[in-house]
This record gives sequence, C-alpha cells and structure tokens, in this order.
Amino acid sequence: MRFPLRTASSLLALTLSTVALSQTTLLALSKHDHTLSVIDPTTLKTLYTLPVGPDPHEVIASADGTTAYVSNYGGGSFHTLAVLDLVHHTALPSIDLGPLNGPHGLTFVAGKLYFTAEGAKVIGRFDPATQKVDSVLGTGQNRTHMIYVAPDLQHIITSNVASATVSLIDMQEVRMGPPPANQPPSNMPQGPPPTRKDWNETVIPVGHGSEGFDLSPDNKEIWVANAQDGTISIIDYASKKVIETLHPDVRSANRLKFTPDGKHVLVSLLGNPDLVILDAATRKVIKRLPIGTGAAGILIDPTNNRAFVANTPDNKITVIDLTTLTITAHIPNIAEPDGMAWATHP
Repeated sequence: MRFPLRTASSLLALTLSTVALSQTTLLALSKHDHTLSVIDPTTLKTLYTLPVGPDPHEVIASADGTTAYVSNYGGGSFHTLAVLDLVHHTALPSIDLGPLNGPHGLTFVAGKLYFTAEGAKVIGRFDPATQKVDSVLGTGQNRTHMIYVAPDLQHIITSNVASATVSLIDMQEVRMGPPPANQPPSNMPQGPPPTRKDWNETVIPVGHGSEGFDLSPDNKEIWVANAQDGTISIIDYASKKVIETLHPDVRSANRLKFTPDGKHVLVSLLGNPDLVILDAATRKVIKRLPIGTGAAGILIDPTNNRAFVANTPDNKITVIDLTTLTITAHIPNIAEPDGMAWATHP
C-alpha cells in the first residue's frame, strides 16, 4: 500500500517518536556540578543535563521512566528530594521532607518512592499520586543508608553504617494481646486473640562501616561490604544470621553488586584504585581491576552484561565487560560521579 507523502512523513515521525520514548537511558549524578546527566548507554554520549540541588547522592527513576528522583543528602542534614521530568527535560519543584532529614538511599517499587532518612533514623515512602509522604518506619539505627524493597512489598533491607548493622524488616502477623482486665466478661472476644499485620525488624550485627550491600539473584544471601574493617559479611536470608565473614581487604568499600548470573560480586573502593571482583561460589577474590583513583556507585546493565562504575575522584565513569571482566570504555567529564540508575520508557 502506498501512502501520500504527508501521511508517510507523519508515520515516520510517529515511529521515531515511539523509538525515542521506548529507549533506556543511563542517569548519572555529578556531586561537584549538582547535575544529573542523561546518557545514551549505546553511544555513551550525554544527551542532556538537569540541575538537582545541593549534595546529590542517589538517583532512581519511576517505573515508567518519565520521572527521576534525587536525594539531597548533606551529610544527614538536608531534607529535600529533587524531582526531574525526563520527558520534557526540566526540573520540577523539589519534595520537602521536613523533619526527615538526610535522605540517601532510594528505590521505586509498586508506584511509590522509598527512601532512607539518616538524620531521622527512618525509612520513608512518598506517593507521587498524592504528593505526600504516606509512610514512615523507624529503624532505631545510626546512618540508615542504602535500601532494598522486595517487589511484593513484604520485605525491606537496609544497611546502617554507623551502627555496623543490617536491618531485615518483614511484614508479619502480630497477635494482639488479651483484653484489659476490667473489660466486662460479656464483651470479651471468643476464640484466639485477633491478629494484624505489622513490620518486624531483625537487626543483624555485621562489620564497621556497613554501607554497600546486595541481595543475591537467588534471594538466598545478602553480602555486605564493611568499609572500616575491610571485610564482607554474608547473611543467610532465611535464617537471618551471618554465616561467613570474608577478609578480602576492601577497606573504604562503597558499593557491592552481584552480576546478573550471580557468579561474581563487584566491590568499589573509594580510597583504592582497584575494583575488587570475587567469585560468589568460592568466596575468593579473582581479580583486582585497576580502574582509577577510587570509585563509588556501581550500576549493572543486565541486558548487555556490563557494569558502570563511578570513578568519583577521576571525574569519569568506567564501563566493564562482565564476561571478560575487562574495561571497554569510559564516559568522561562527569565531575565527581556517584549515584546512577536506569530510566526505561515503556
């Protein structure tokens, strides 16, 4: 079938527009410039940058890839989340968290934004639909820093840097207590006491400086990098116990990530030129890959089997092939990069 020229042009424009909206982009923060760079992960070229406010540390995108959220940390003193429109390439009004100061770790699950707030020792949840914080959960731990929320919303994991702990928080049934002693017998409930669901926190001591962590792809183990001790604590998720402590000399560890196949674990070090790579099965270091002066954020690309590592002191992002465990490229001119995330348009 032939289309008139104008119709064909319109269809071409629509197709190009659809392609543009269905792409995945790499989001990378610059702590020095207070900006977010939106990068094409294929060409590794920066498409555009947006302002994100003071001291940005972590970034996450909404599930539909249209909005990005950035934590303005301030060493635990700031209390805002920057909001960015990734469709129109503009910065939106920030979210004022009030007394929930020190926002840091971020994740977006089931249409809502979860964040840690170090200064308030809590986990918060922001609902974009109502534009309100609709849940606050205390941890009672110092420097609740990074966060994982399970897709079913029944399990939360946080690392608590200054308390040297990890919190495993699970939604469980809680049995209500007996009725008050002065309640009339005629009004006393029959049968077993009623139950309700509530959060139950298990606090697990690990090593000093417990910051970067990751849950293994099979959901069986949690590996925690302890920056001050230079160790890695391995937690059995089912028993909620540390089953092994590794000593791979990862002092100044910042982030820890499993590869998508679960075979390797990557650890970035802020004060060391190497990316430490461990074999998850043998628990041994198999490679120390020189990547720069130091490194912070790690972002895994499961589609192309790559890792992006933010070389904060070197103002670049290093791209690593996870098959060969070698450096394949660099993204230059990102001043003090740190947090990174994917934004995928459906």
